[in-house]
Amino acid sequence: MERLGLLLFVSALSVSLARPAVELRSGAPVNERPIIGILTQEVSDDDMRPFGKTYIPASYVKYIESAGSRVVPIRLNQTQAEYEKIFTEINGLLFIGGAVDLVKSDYAQTAMFFYQLAVKANDAEDFFPLWGTCMGFQLLTVLVAGEDLLSRTTAENIAMPLNLTTEARSSRMFEDFPPDLFSSLSQKPLTGNFHHYGVTEKVFTENDRLREFFSVLSTNIAEDGSVFVSTMEGKQYPFYGVQWHPEVNRFQWNPKYHFPHAVDAVRVSVLLADFFVNEGRKSSHHFTDVEDENEALIYNYNPVYIGNFTGYEQAYFF
Repeated sequence: MERLGLLLFVSALSVSLARPAVELRSGAPVNERPIIGILTQEVSDDDMRPFGKTYIPASYVKYIESAGSRVVPIRLNQTQAEYEKIFTEINGLLFIGGAVDLVKSDYAQTAMFFYQLAVKANDAEDFFPLWGTCMGFQLLTVLVAGEDLLSRTTAENIAMPLNLTTEARSSRMFEDFPPDLFSSLSQKPLTGNFHHYGVTEKVFTENDRLREFFSVLSTNIAEDGSVFVSTMEGKQYPFYGVQWHPEVNRFQWNPKYHFPHAVDAVRVSVLLADFFVNEGRKSSHHFTDVEDENEALIYNYNPVYIGNFTGYEQAYFF
């Protein structure tokens, strides 16, 4: 099989700052049958290895489905031709949280290929959104910057309010938040954080590629006092990232973890899921064959209960 090489990482530098012709706010959602792809990632936990080589926590699947979309799991180690075909069939792509190498892993290399496809599509007025959560957020910074700029910004098992920037209120991501919830977002611990690495505000703003590509919507303070970027959105592309986990507010329940379950925390999760899926509704990609579509959907796989040894209740294994 044709494997994705490290050359993809280098070649992305030439496309990461291109300006698309597509208007980010134009047009009402038109696709009433959106399908969002979720990229699987390598299993790194020894206790999970008996179930499969790659996985997707079920909370991400439920999160996307709750907003009226179906999900296609995107498996690693397929050919470029297979990935190109998948790209024409899905309406957006989610990079999930976890713990893998963000440059050399199969996960990172596959993400790089889809990132390049998404950039080129948007440049050609073919709207296609990307979303990164936690490690997925970190991955987006690596893809855009062309290098790993992460440092220790530990915020492990803690719920926090967001330190919203002046750009947050006029952002696409938060534009449908009612005033009371937008205020609560900066006053109440509505965002669950479970990470040890991130991009500091200083590093972010000093990097030309990141600063020109993304608007910083919020920051937070790590355990060591460093300030890290916690929410961002593309200035010219429909690419979005959160260092925190909106999906856990509704779909993870282990009492050992500080998953925010307050009413406002649930509202945040609902609105962000709706936002990303509605971005996907602007994509005209589709399956040309109903049987191929049915075979690709997550419904063909059964989630496994792993809540007795992980923070997840369920996960899909591949």
